[in-house]
Amino acid sequence: MRMNETEKELVEMVLSGRTEAFEPLVTPYRQPLLALATRLTRNREEALEIAQEALLRAFRSLARYDVSRSFRNWLFQIAVNEARDRFRKRTRERTALESAARDEPSRDSPEAGRDRRETRSGILQCLAVLSPREREVFVLRDLEELDIKETARALGCSTISVRVNLSAARRKLRETIRTNFPHLEEGR
Repeated sequence: MRMNETEKELVEMVLSGRTEAFEPLVTPYRQPLLALATRLTRNREEALEIAQEALLRAFRSLARYDVSRSFRNWLFQIAVNEARDRFRKRTRERTALESAARDEPSRDSPEAGRDRRETRSGILQCLAVLSPREREVFVLRDLEELDIKETARALGCSTISVRVNLSAARRKLRETIRTNFPHLEEGR
């Protein structure tokens, strides 16, 4: 999908110093951008921050935007990168917290501690069924309905990588649903 003439004119206006043209340029993409960020993070507040940061980065980087590309896909790529950065930061923080928690003695009964660990394990299994890359590919391809080439461009990878990760994501999701939520498959 290529940039339309109206978008091209708005980009040129912003780059010439008429920054008020940025708002009509991005308005059609605010909701899709927020939906993408919500699907990637599964957290509305974080998604709002990611979408806002993506728009800010797009404004700052507009001079480097390649007008032969789809503006929508370019914005999506910025949002995916921001979500990735936040995921990495959150992972580092979680690892540090878990390390500190292991060092702290438990005040719970052994049975309560075991139940809590089993529940946590089940939740993590459901949340972590997909790798970050698989989640990104799945969201962009199956939920945002980008085609394979657009997804590859948004993620900065090959179409083969998209196909491999999409296949793995779909397989993992089917297996997780079959294992953890068999009642969902009864209607098949």
